[in-house]
Amino acid sequence: MKNINARFLGGAEEVGSLGLYMEIDELRLLFDYGLTPSKPPTYPMPAPPMDSVFLTHVHLDHSGMIPRISTEHDVNIYATQPTISVLPLMLNDTIKVANIEGFPIPYTKEEVEGVMDNLIPVEYGKPVEMGSLEIIPHNAGHIPGSAMYELRDERKILFTGDIQTVNTHLVWAAKPVKTDVLIMESTYAGREHPDRNETEKLFIEKIEDVVSRGGVAIVPAFAVGRTQEIMLILAKTDFEVWLDGMGRFVTNLFLQNPGYLKSAKKLKKAKNRINIVRRRSDRKKALRGEVIITTGGMLEGGPVLHYINHLKNDTRSAILLTGYQVEGTNGRLLMDEGILDLYGVKEKIDSEVVFFDFSAHAGHSELVEFARKCSPEKIVLMHGDSREKLAEDLKNLGFEVIMPKNGESFVI
Repeated sequence: MKNINARFLGGAEEVGSLGLYMEIDELRLLFDYGLTPSKPPTYPMPAPPMDSVFLTHVHLDHSGMIPRISTEHDVNIYATQPTISVLPLMLNDTIKVANIEGFPIPYTKEEVEGVMDNLIPVEYGKPVEMGSLEIIPHNAGHIPGSAMYELRDERKILFTGDIQTVNTHLVWAAKPVKTDVLIMESTYAGREHPDRNETEKLFIEKIEDVVSRGGVAIVPAFAVGRTQEIMLILAKTDFEVWLDGMGRFVTNLFLQNPGYLKSAKKLKKAKNRINIVRRRSDRKKALRGEVIITTGGMLEGGPVLHYINHLKNDTRSAILLTGYQVEGTNGRLLMDEGILDLYGVKEKIDSEVVFFDFSAHAGHSELVEFARKCSPEKIVLMHGDSREKLAEDLKNLGFEVIMPKNGESFVI
């Protein structure tokens, strides 16, 4: 493996639209090809011709433009089985949201079907051979099936995708991989997460508080990963919990891939004790319950708006946000101003709003520690809007750090 020419098609300087194009001798590879689910969505640069694509996981900022690749280049796309299982759900939902919001649709349902023909399953620890190059997937600890990719020849390169370095209820943490070049995400550069056990304790205490005053706790959660984590946390309680939205389908798909879960038995048990919303009449029952876990996580759409609309004037009830609310989203509007766009009308929300940090990303100190244990000669930071803070700490440890811009060629 001689010098490698690389460039980010998106996602170098921001969280979203990630795509890394690499030329390794005669081989041309693409790692991820996502979109940014903003209003309107933004997309990465067009991808040049390539030989293969490696997809780290199913979240849209990493996978959302994969149909474009499939249509234009018709190449093999490597991903773990959980990623392959959930991908059509996510991509078809992107089309649905574009239709509802009136945004240009980046691809058709037929193109999503075309992607499925090009997907090739990989497993953690089992190399994919491309000439003299081996590409080995490793657990990234982010969501079930999320992968880091180690490129191994006479040199080693590790592309992390999104990583979580502490165990969660849902998946085991990512472990450092010794490498010469580390290409690492920096989503939480400059920010730390609170202690996870303390966050869970406060979350459950807040639900107890809401229920004791006669309210309902609405828990907006991302369908892929966060919903299942919250289910596992609440499985240890006696609350009457209802689950609505895409998260229930994703849970079933995860359970079909038990080897990628920390405990499929516990997730199945958690699912069995939760009430599932299957029809409209169930939503009325859920509103008379205690806790509702529902998509979408940033309040941009999905069943969550139905429940908030019913409870917006109820001061006893609460909206418990469980994920980062991106600038410009409905969730951020609620956090910052206490108002919400409900079906085109901005309304004041009287229900209590509380944020809990259940992030599936490593925090600043964890990223530094992960990098240190990988002991690379060179670190490329990507997928973050505050990379400088992380770069400073890594340089102080003696690492050479590169922070390429989108579209800028660099050599590794």
